[in-house]
Amino acid sequence: MKTIGIGGPPGCGKSTVARALAHDKGTEWIDLDRVAKRLYRPGNEVYYKLIARFGPGIVTADGEIDHSALARLVFSDGRARADLDAIVHPAVSDALRRMIAERQKSRTKVLLVEGALIGLSPHVDYSLFDAVIWLSAPREVRRARLAEAGREDHLDRVPDFPTVPGVITVDAAGTIAETAERVRTLIARLDERAAGAK
Repeated sequence: MKTIGIGGPPGCGKSTVARALAHDKGTEWIDLDRVAKRLYRPGNEVYYKLIARFGPGIVTADGEIDHSALARLVFSDGRARADLDAIVHPAVSDALRRMIAERQKSRTKVLLVEGALIGLSPHVDYSLFDAVIWLSAPREVRRARLAEAGREDHLDRVPDFPTVPGVITVDAAGTIAETAERVRTLIARLDERAAGAK
């Protein structure tokens, strides 16, 4: 099984491309942002660590983490953002390790792992991946995509470029179908290299 990380800045099309590729036979997709959100739920260690660090003001009346309140705290304060990442990202990486181990027992041939922290967070165990792909598109293209989705305020939430070494950049300025085909071709090349190395 090949495990491929897919990262990129907001508006690059990470989720849409991964969703399109997940229709390919033998391909499965893990949305790391969803994995992270599950860890925020009451009863999880991450939940209690977040409250200990950021205070009860990030908890809603029904006891859930208030993601909007947390975002307001961390996106304007670099130290707070680093603390959030240090709490959440290692837990996400641990959950991912377990999920990959489960998929290795299945018929999955390609496991796509997509999320905002891929290619950016030093807390992710990159040894879990056979390759990490960074989808790149000009800011004006990403701004238009985000505006269409009503999320233009997300444009500057993460860096435009990867911050960890060894990432393969793929042009995502075109259509979703074009970007998906570029990623598909890249994965096929990785398979060819692996076969040639045997």
